[in-house]
Amino acid sequence: MTGPTDSSAVPDIFPHRREDAGIARDFADAHPPLSPDAAIVEAHRCYFCFDAPCTAACPTGIDVPGFIRGIATGNLRGAAVKILEENIFGGSCARVCPTEILCERACVRTAEEERPVAIGALQRRATDWLMARNHHPFVAAPASGRRIAVVGAGPAGLACAHRLARAGHCVEVFEARAKPGGLNEYGIAAYKLPDDFARHEIEFLLAIGNITITTGKALGVDLTLADLRSAYDAVFLGLGLAGVNALGIEERPLFGVEDAVSFIARLRQTQDKTEIPIGRRVVVIGGGNTAIDAATQARLLGAEEVSIVYRRGPAQMSATGDEQKWAQTHGVTIRHFATPVRVIGEAGAVRGVVFARTRRDDRGAVVMSGGEFTLGADQVFKAVGQRFVLPETEGFPVIENGRIAVDAARRTSLPGVYAGGDCVAGLDLTVRAVQDGKIAAAAIDAALTGQKEHAHG
Repeated sequence: MTGPTDSSAVPDIFPHRREDAGIARDFADAHPPLSPDAAIVEAHRCYFCFDAPCTAACPTGIDVPGFIRGIATGNLRGAAVKILEENIFGGSCARVCPTEILCERACVRTAEEERPVAIGALQRRATDWLMARNHHPFVAAPASGRRIAVVGAGPAGLACAHRLARAGHCVEVFEARAKPGGLNEYGIAAYKLPDDFARHEIEFLLAIGNITITTGKALGVDLTLADLRSAYDAVFLGLGLAGVNALGIEERPLFGVEDAVSFIARLRQTQDKTEIPIGRRVVVIGGGNTAIDAATQARLLGAEEVSIVYRRGPAQMSATGDEQKWAQTHGVTIRHFATPVRVIGEAGAVRGVVFARTRRDDRGAVVMSGGEFTLGADQVFKAVGQRFVLPETEGFPVIENGRIAVDAARRTSLPGVYAGGDCVAGLDLTVRAVQDGKIAAAAIDAALTGQKEHAHG
């Protein structure tokens, strides 16, 4: 993006808005781990329910009471294996999974008007213990002689790859970006997965063997699906969401206006956070976790005024209640029932955003309620959702409602081609992507061990 054309209109966007020590402290681990003693005390709060509702609420089906019992009895290795058996990304999910709306919401203690067992923190205790010992708990089966291509090295693709590698298959993963990890590496607030955790977790996963990752290879540019289907016994597509939605209003390039996902990715890849330029007044448009992450990190970098503006109410925000409170605790103002109608620019730089007030009608639809207001801004981050970008127009699986159509086994319309993660319909969560990868891997393995012909034939 080019800068402003008039030097007098340069926005108030600068690095080093805070002291280095303050930024380093605030971008450290958002939720420090439980101490060994605290973990045991917390584990003993679990009722160890039969047919536990927390397990049913986990998209990957982790045996929650089973792993918590392991912690309570001092068997941390056994606890970690129970978690990783169902979710090889159990370490990152313990940090980023919205447990407050999944397993912890289902905890029976909430029915007694008590706080739920801290399942996420306990999961982290077990997985961190095992990963710190650099001991991979699984062993690959004898080599099957089958080769599978996985496109996309995010949680869905790597979970699929790990399961297939355990089954003895050779897996080659192709990733468009410079590093593997997908959302964990590029799309989550730096304070949620600090200390290069995403990379360490992938190194742990790759210890199973049978997996190679090639970066800088994008489908539709460096690879074609037809070639992959010809060269491999099966293909899994974990493509994620490469596109970002527009605001739905007239937009012209302005210095200081950026997609929130790009801002977050840049933050994730910058070691010295003080070097990131940030505005004095920042406006974030959107209501999901991306908006929360962008706004909170803007505040931590030293922005004086940060506002999230969302067209519906707090209950309709896709960001959880805990995430909303987190942002507000850090000084972010959340304004509801307003939608952008015009971005104000001067000499090529952003100066503010005009919003129209909205309301929900009797059917729940968003309608204009009358009246406008303006928020001055040096920097505007757009966080109004992401979308799937079709990498190829010929010979690609069927698309429904903007995403790849799959059946219950994550099979696409093309024989031998499977898909999962954010590129298919469903909750856009790391834990759900992992489950997609698991399900697809089981289907691929069943197909390959049950037939001798090439998967695409």
